[in-house]
Amino acid sequence: MAPPLLNLDGIKLTFGGTPLLDGAALSASAGEKIALVGRNGSGKSTLLKIAAGLIEPQDGEVFRQPSATVRYLPQMPDMDGFASVRAYVEAGLGPADDPHRATYLMEHLGLTGEERPNDLSGGEARRAALARVMAPEPDILLLDEPTNHLDLSVIEWLEEELARTSSAVILISHDRRFLERVTRVTVWLDRGQTRRLDKGFAHFEEWRDQVLEEEEREQHKLGRQIVREEHWLRYGVTARRKRNMRRLGELQTMRQRFRSHRGAEGTATMVASDAAESGKLVIEAKTIEKSFGDLTVVKGFSTRIQRGDRVGLVGPNGAGKTTLLKMLTGELSPDAGTVRLGVNLEIATLDQKREAVDPQETLAHYLTDGRGENLVVNGEQRHVVSYMKDFLFKPEQARTPVRELSGGERARLLLARVLARPANLLVLDEPTNDLDMETLELLQELVAGFAGTVILVSHDRDFLDRTVTSVIAPDGGGRWIEYAGGYSDMLAQRGGSRLEDRKARSRAEAAEAVPKAEQAAPKGPARKLSFKQKFALDSLPKKIEAVAASISRLENNIADPSFYERDPVSFQKTIAALDKERTTLAALEQEWLELEMLREEMEG
Repeated sequence: MAPPLLNLDGIKLTFGGTPLLDGAALSASAGEKIALVGRNGSGKSTLLKIAAGLIEPQDGEVFRQPSATVRYLPQMPDMDGFASVRAYVEAGLGPADDPHRATYLMEHLGLTGEERPNDLSGGEARRAALARVMAPEPDILLLDEPTNHLDLSVIEWLEEELARTSSAVILISHDRRFLERVTRVTVWLDRGQTRRLDKGFAHFEEWRDQVLEEEEREQHKLGRQIVREEHWLRYGVTARRKRNMRRLGELQTMRQRFRSHRGAEGTATMVASDAAESGKLVIEAKTIEKSFGDLTVVKGFSTRIQRGDRVGLVGPNGAGKTTLLKMLTGELSPDAGTVRLGVNLEIATLDQKREAVDPQETLAHYLTDGRGENLVVNGEQRHVVSYMKDFLFKPEQARTPVRELSGGERARLLLARVLARPANLLVLDEPTNDLDMETLELLQELVAGFAGTVILVSHDRDFLDRTVTSVIAPDGGGRWIEYAGGYSDMLAQRGGSRLEDRKARSRAEAAEAVPKAEQAAPKGPARKLSFKQKFALDSLPKKIEAVAASISRLENNIADPSFYERDPVSFQKTIAALDKERTTLAALEQEWLELEMLREEMEG
């Protein structure tokens, strides 16, 4: 194994009370891709800052290879003092770094470099910060929530970029799919200590559950052993004549271990407050349109959303997801077309901007709207402190100002307020931002099992796959298309590129593969296709046409919005059959292309 570029060992740090880090360790060798995971507030960001040299631990060893370059991406980038994004990005380059790399990254991240830092949105600021830390191609890249506020196309590009970089990468993220595709090592920070799994995040959850089960068994054994020892001390014949001081000391040690054991962090309890059942039809939109000046955001879109549907909206930032969402819920009127809302609708909304919260307001005052110490949840009166515990807040935090909460705590607080309101239609705009994985799992269960209707906007592919029954995605020019199933199902239904595009790409690739000298060499006498090749060239178009017709039939079946709800098993079988037919079509097209190019070469 290569020597580590970075090694933290025995790291301790306490901010009063329970230690935040209590013997934590973290190491990275060249090229390693490491996921740093743990609950919100467990100290992940703090450990990453120690690795970056921004915080000094109270105890422990920190080693960085003297020649190694380190770049750190904070959750909140500071752009003060920079006139443009280009100036900010290029300030991260070293003397020997290539400035063209900065331009390349800005272009792929959707930035010109001329933007003014004060005018950037949250997503644009995150993209500029990514360009700054990635441009020098450092030996060690430390990324704290790199996918926050990024749209799906940028997240997928970032996955590929990180996968092929030679930098050692340590990243914190709550995006499961992103972690699964990028990481090969997982470090779990739990109750101040770290455990390392030399496998990617895809294996983490199973391993974590095994560790916690084993820990619970060991604690149970320790408790039983203490009971036996105490029984011996009280009733053993030897103990009545003369105390065995060694055994007594061992018992005191066991008691101390048992009492000081910090159990696994609790989990939030999320239950949405039910309202009276809505009508069967929740929303019906007919050929709705919306434009802002010359920009058409929605054009001719129609849909029917029924009780129990869970609909996801996806697309790049600026595509119009929030605009479409507001039109569907009646908050914004369309320029053309109609939107009809069903009867008895009770809507609870978590908007993207997380509604304005007074930073001086206390948690209890915010949750009760200043109406005393109680609130009504699902028809029952609950004390605010009891309700806060469901969302992992401590009783003493009831009087804590909102300004002192972390990003994850604020996300939980806003969810607590939304879910306390009686609703049969949940409207969630980016609900997964800043949630830790355990809380995210509970939100998934809540959305998937909600008796009413859910419309959500998200860039979290795994969350969409686990929750929604259909996905609405942009198709260019203001057109939006609804697909049955989750995000992965949507990608499958969208299919591949056209035959003509494949032919053009194959020609270009073939031309690039032929050495220039060979291209310039005089051609020999023309050859002819064999009988078998001629037969294949003549018969392949019919086969391609037949498979394409089969694909079209399968796509039409899947396009039926009620198919998944009626028969989920057949729906999944149809998806599998569609994937198989597409693979067959690609192979047939590739064979035809190679024969066609060979024929043209011989005749040319």
